[in-house]
Amino acid sequence: MRTANVRTIVAWTLVALVAAAGWSVLALARGENVSAAWMVAAALGSYAIAYRFYARFIAYKVLKVDGTRATPAERLDNGIDFHPTDRRVLLGHHFAAIAGAGPLVGPVLAAQMGYLPGTIWIIVGVIFAGAVQDMVVLFFSTRRDGKSLGQMAREEIGPFGGAAALLATFAIMIILLGVLALVVVNALASSPWGTFSIGMTIPIALLMGFYLRVLRPGRVSEVSLIGVALLLLALVAGRWVAESSWAGTFTLAPSTLVIWLVGYGFVASVLPVWTLLAPRDYLSTFMKIGTIALLAIGVVVALPALKMPAVTDFAKHGNGPVFAGSLFPFVFITIACGALSGFHSLISSGTTPKMIQKETQIRMIGYGAMLMESSVALMALVAASIIDPGLYFAMNAPSGAIGTTVQNASQVVSGWGYHISPADLAQAAKNVDEASLLSRTGGAPTLAVGVSEIFSKVTGGSLRAFWYHFAIMFEALFILTALDAGTRVGRFMLQDMLGNVYRPFRNVSWKPGLALTSAIVCALWGYFLWVGVHEPLGGINQLFPIFGISNQLLAAVALAVCTTLLVKSGRLKWAWITGIPLAWDATVTLTASWQKVFSSDPRVGFFEQRSVFQDAIDAGKVLPPAKSMDDMHTVVTNSTVDGVISAILAVLVVVVIADALRVCVRHVRRPALSTLRETPYVESNITAPAGLIPTREEKEATARDVVGVQAGD
Repeated sequence: MRTANVRTIVAWTLVALVAAAGWSVLALARGENVSAAWMVAAALGSYAIAYRFYARFIAYKVLKVDGTRATPAERLDNGIDFHPTDRRVLLGHHFAAIAGAGPLVGPVLAAQMGYLPGTIWIIVGVIFAGAVQDMVVLFFSTRRDGKSLGQMAREEIGPFGGAAALLATFAIMIILLGVLALVVVNALASSPWGTFSIGMTIPIALLMGFYLRVLRPGRVSEVSLIGVALLLLALVAGRWVAESSWAGTFTLAPSTLVIWLVGYGFVASVLPVWTLLAPRDYLSTFMKIGTIALLAIGVVVALPALKMPAVTDFAKHGNGPVFAGSLFPFVFITIACGALSGFHSLISSGTTPKMIQKETQIRMIGYGAMLMESSVALMALVAASIIDPGLYFAMNAPSGAIGTTVQNASQVVSGWGYHISPADLAQAAKNVDEASLLSRTGGAPTLAVGVSEIFSKVTGGSLRAFWYHFAIMFEALFILTALDAGTRVGRFMLQDMLGNVYRPFRNVSWKPGLALTSAIVCALWGYFLWVGVHEPLGGINQLFPIFGISNQLLAAVALAVCTTLLVKSGRLKWAWITGIPLAWDATVTLTASWQKVFSSDPRVGFFEQRSVFQDAIDAGKVLPPAKSMDDMHTVVTNSTVDGVISAILAVLVVVVIADALRVCVRHVRRPALSTLRETPYVESNITAPAGLIPTREEKEATARDVVGVQAGD
């Protein structure tokens, strides 16, 4: 067993002191200016300690990852879905796949409660819940030939709870994909710069995949340099295109974008994973991480002050204009993916376990990628917290609350205690070349304003508009990579479900099956997206209000499956690692579900909202956001559907948790009755490092492996 040397002890002591200093300032400062750099210090120090110690403890002590054991990618390699993928490329794919809209917009909306609640949950939540879930699901799926979360639940918990898990996970996945696609459409509509730049990532990714597979296998550094150079060229060229005569060609209507997105989702789902999906996600990761890293550096250099209070009055009273509800439970639901996300468990039991080279890489890819996503969420919260609070609320409050003029918006926002003049609101829009920033809800525009604020402090105010539009395009790229991987994972889930009825579907690379299920998944989320684009209150817009709760309910399913597998595999004493996050998530999410269904506040409760709008219809009145009596009827329908679906999903999750508890209790009492569906051990012939940087021992082992191969030739 290795012992720490003096240098290591000193280094980790300094890291701990930096994190402690950051937390102390954030917790104790009241009434004085606080630099956003303290948020960055608290986060990075905490992440480093968690990855080095807690994640390592779970991987090697609890899970006992085995570097000598062949993974599904090695044993079942078919070049379509199962393919051993370089750890650097796979880390990029996994991060790009899990990092969708949530970490960008959720923390921005949660800033309504102040910067402190969100900061605590983003950092503490990811360390003890989100990253743990991702890593443990990835481990157990890898041990089961990359089976989906729902199928693992069916096999390990039982047909009753498993059927509930299969139904809940697939339904939630379709909702999540529809919401992600809608955000992409809204970001790219009438944006030739974004459309061109993002479109160019597809041929670049195809080139990278061909390069690694055929031209120069294993040359990841070479293809990375080529890909990054071409990506930067595409970004610069995108602005040229937007200012040229070609702009009209790449200025697409929302309905046209829907068709392209559905077509792209289908192609990305059926093509071999090495051709498009993995290299494109890897390429996108450079832009994602590069932008976030530059934001962190910009915060450290510019030292912008946090203008949002640590805790706002809206957190105490639950009457905020951005979203209704109290701090508990809704700040946790709103932040979602930045701390804990059920969507991640689908990726961790979808594409990634079919591509990972070694079990020892699970810590870096499962836990590490989630820490990367949490850092994105933190920077989004920073961006929302450094802009003027008056501007923040003017951007994120609906027009029904603040009106459509800067004069009216200024008066309403000032009444909430956050003064901003009409001239300041007009100037803020002019600074980023926008006609108006009022009621730019959804979080993305606010994040773009915050990003432009940070970067312009370093590069100069004249580039503020450039950075704003760059951030809008960046957000679309960020989200699109979760859409293509999510579609492929949805295909895996549907294949697992159908495989219980018709055996050939169990082979996820069976071409008729993969084509049929890909088409079904794309048709489902494509339908909701198409209707949502054409009807402001219909389609996926109808399901948008249950996005956050659905995602967190899915996390409860994943943690219940993980806890059950820990118990059944002889790790009962370590079941608290996922059991405690499960208890917390179930408490938070089921409380939120109860309030969304039964609350007497029409801004919170779906059925109460239905009642209010139905009464207004009976009285012949039109209430916002409806603009006509037809809209009023649509709101009534939407509220009813959302309330019923919320109740059904909550019941399904309760069934899964209860059945999982039953299985755990039975195993503790009578272990002989339990069966574990783990794939038998097969020795691995692959040599690959566990982390990004190989250790000396790993370099020597790789060298010996190369010499052995050459001697065999």
